Amino acid sequence: MYLESFGLKEHPFRLSPDPRFLFLSKQHARARAYMESTVWFSDGFVVITGEIGAGKTTLLEQFLSELDDTVTVARIHQTQVTAVQFLQTLLVQFGVRPFNMRKAELLDALDNHLRGLLAEGRRVVIVIDEAQNLDTTVLEEIRMLSDVGPGAGRVVSIILAGQPELNTTLDSPELEQLAQRTRLRFHLKALTEVETQEYVKHRLKVAGAEREIFAPDVYPLVYRYTGGIPRLINTLCDTSMLVAFGEERTAVGAEEVREAVEELQWTDYASRTNRFRAAIALDGQVVGRLLVTCPGEDPQEYPLRQGRYVIGRTADNDIQLDSRFVSRHHAQLTVSAGSAVVHDLKSTNGIYFTGQRVRRKTLRNGEAFVIGEHELLFRAGDSALGPEGLQEDAALEEEQEQD
Repeated sequence: MYLESFGLKEHPFRLSPDPRFLFLSKQHARARAYMESTVWFSDGFVVITGEIGAGKTTLLEQFLSELDDTVTVARIHQTQVTAVQFLQTLLVQFGVRPFNMRKAELLDALDNHLRGLLAEGRRVVIVIDEAQNLDTTVLEEIRMLSDVGPGAGRVVSIILAGQPELNTTLDSPELEQLAQRTRLRFHLKALTEVETQEYVKHRLKVAGAEREIFAPDVYPLVYRYTGGIPRLINTLCDTSMLVAFGEERTAVGAEEVREAVEELQWTDYASRTNRFRAAIALDGQVVGRLLVTCPGEDPQEYPLRQGRYVIGRTADNDIQLDSRFVSRHHAQLTVSAGSAVVHDLKSTNGIYFTGQRVRRKTLRNGEAFVIGEHELLFRAGDSALGPEGLQEDAALEEEQEQD
């Protein structure tokens, strides 16, 4: 509609994944390098997570498009399946018709196929998108793929991509063996404000732009209302260009962006996500508390319900620690009845437990971990307590264990 007006050859902000438009931020480049490593090492799993719209699927499309002819790719999108349905889907990707086979026959057919690929000197990449929907029984079948036939594991590389809930599933006790075989986990964060500007300019250039279409004062607004989420950036930029086109303007300024925000009925990204979290907080039973303390600051206590909490420096986190020692999205706390698991999201300064840096730690009642200058103390249960009560609870637990 507006292509001729802006001197473009194609639409720059389509929502459908297109590897030609992929913007390789530093973190996207790292994620691609991790996927490449699993192809050439063929010795484990790589897990790529990210929020909805973070660019996981586009990254996968670009990665797969660059693999050479010696690599056989099986890609699975439908993940709400049983273990048998998963094996059938996988064999279909390999060109086998498996629909009248029982599970033992499916495994035998898969074994034979992988042996054949090994004999040909080929590599196999199995990519599973939306993996957060997979049942634990299906994930266990995926783990066992590396054991299908002697030596077959040397040609099978497995990439699991999904929303952050995938990490919660992988951290469950039933999947400990799969977690141990996972070579790398990487979480795709939102773009920074600088990267947001580079992202917009990159997509416009790929679409054929030969001049500046967005005014400089546009980019802080785009970041404010999208939080650096690529899919939201596409939506806002496309709507802003439609507004400018409708008003017969050949450039997009702050006024057009504000009109687009009104049409989309958006507020700034931080307040939208905070409202979303507030709505969630009204639902579900409190199963724990997190007491956050820092020198020079008043202690803060957060009620915890079952689910995932992201801890970081900026306002779009569930638990904000406003400190230069804290990464934008620093850690994830996964809470279940009676316990919590803290997981480092590739932060700069890490997580510390009793003075030692840890990547992941299951917290007992009354245990604390440190992020920068902040101490975060976990307590199971729904009663609000200060530090003294938490210490008494922990001491009582230790006495009961000794008895």
